[in-house]
Amino acid sequence: MTNVLVVLLLLHFLTAASFMGKSTRTNTSLLRATNVFALGVAACVIAAWGLWATAKLTASTWFEMNFLRLSVVSLISFMSFILLRYSIHYLAGEKHRNRYFRYLLITLLSVTVVVLSNHLALFWLAWVGISLSLHRLLLFYPNRPRAALAAHKKFILARLAESALLGAFICLYLSTGMLQLSDISAYYSAHTGALSTLEQVAACLLALVALIKCAQLPVHGWLMQVVESPTPVSALLHAGIINLGGFLVMTFGPLILRVDAAKWLLLIVAGITTLLAALIMTTRISLKVRLAWSTCAQMGLMLVECALGLYELALLHLLAHSAYKAHAFLNASQWLYEDLTRRMSNQTEPPLWQWLVALCGALALTYAAAVVIAYQGPVSIWALMVGALTVWLALRFEAQVASSYFRIIAIAVLLLAAYSLQKWVFHSVIVLPSELRAQALSPADLWLLGIVVTLVVVNYLLYYRAQLPSIQKLSRVLYAGLYLDEWMTRLTIFIWPVHLPRTKKQKHLAMHRYAAGHEEQK
Repeated sequence: MTNVLVVLLLLHFLTAASFMGKSTRTNTSLLRATNVFALGVAACVIAAWGLWATAKLTASTWFEMNFLRLSVVSLISFMSFILLRYSIHYLAGEKHRNRYFRYLLITLLSVTVVVLSNHLALFWLAWVGISLSLHRLLLFYPNRPRAALAAHKKFILARLAESALLGAFICLYLSTGMLQLSDISAYYSAHTGALSTLEQVAACLLALVALIKCAQLPVHGWLMQVVESPTPVSALLHAGIINLGGFLVMTFGPLILRVDAAKWLLLIVAGITTLLAALIMTTRISLKVRLAWSTCAQMGLMLVECALGLYELALLHLLAHSAYKAHAFLNASQWLYEDLTRRMSNQTEPPLWQWLVALCGALALTYAAAVVIAYQGPVSIWALMVGALTVWLALRFEAQVASSYFRIIAIAVLLLAAYSLQKWVFHSVIVLPSELRAQALSPADLWLLGIVVTLVVVNYLLYYRAQLPSIQKLSRVLYAGLYLDEWMTRLTIFIWPVHLPRTKKQKHLAMHRYAAGHEEQK
């Protein structure tokens, strides 16, 4: 039954790609095809959820469906429908619109295969398919130099990640003799002995692949520059494909979390990326670039959550971030208007008593939520919630109407209750050995706690103490992205030079110089 449902699901993507990939289709026919596609995919996903709930789905040789995979596939299906509908009007009149739809659906098909695959070979082939089809989407406007450079850097990093992933899979097969992901996960979930060198190398390679896929520092530059591609492609990338790094860690978590080197590689690199990217984002003016830095920071936090063994929180983060980032990119014009309105409004720094009241309220609400769901584990995640809730309350307590305070607190309670409920539900469904979860005030927990405190303090200084000379210097360095991308770009071009297309202005100057030189020769 699992194979039948997956094949039907994939056939919907192939049929839609074949139909929408023809240039003769009108907007009306494309909209109808999208609706039919959505109905078919939704029927397959709903049937899969029903069979999973009744325990009638079993892993096959090639495919597997569980709570994690079905959750991500449901997200992919929903995003596919939204992106197709948006793209029909966004690219109306575009000369190569048919090519766009073809590669978009092939990319979505490859992502679906990766999420549902239960075989190492199929997983790797679909992973390669994602990067190849996405490369064509990133070069949809090939005459844009920044787009070409970003696609070139992404192409090199994708080949590096695919090589590392292949090496990890070879090490796993040589160590266990298994090719099915479900068997490998079950094996390492029950494993208690020491791991071999090959297994430790495989875990480190998988962690490296996740860091590259999630565009963590210093290989993040391409993510900031792909905004040159069509807006739906940016939404697809930021809301879907980049999340595959977190999905990879959750899939192979029982192995990765048993290797300290792999776990701390994620904690250190992703933790530093979370801190720096979140701070750099505050210095940016371009809305799309700010969203790109936000994605970089969010992916870092998700990988840290995975490294702490908080899979329920990582999955919740993945789903929520995808929905938020897709809406942000597809609704960029409205976000731009709201951001300009906020910048032009008279904002004052909340007084000290307001910060203290907000902090006390956030501590009380967060502690109550942790007690209600009987939470046991790292305290750093709740500290992050306290910091975010404190800022949210303090900025909204500026209203002088007494009734508004009760409304703000009520909204905070509802938000925290929804978050805690989803976290509790996901924790009850996702099974992970307790020894793989980080404990309260463990070294990993203290590491993230230090990052959270640093982020809150520096963010406050950047917003409300920007006139200080030291903060101005820090702001300039952050605005430059610590110059990491410049160094990586030089290294990339040195390793693999690329011929960038020239803009119209550059072509005009070249023709003018040629004409001037020709006149001098005469």
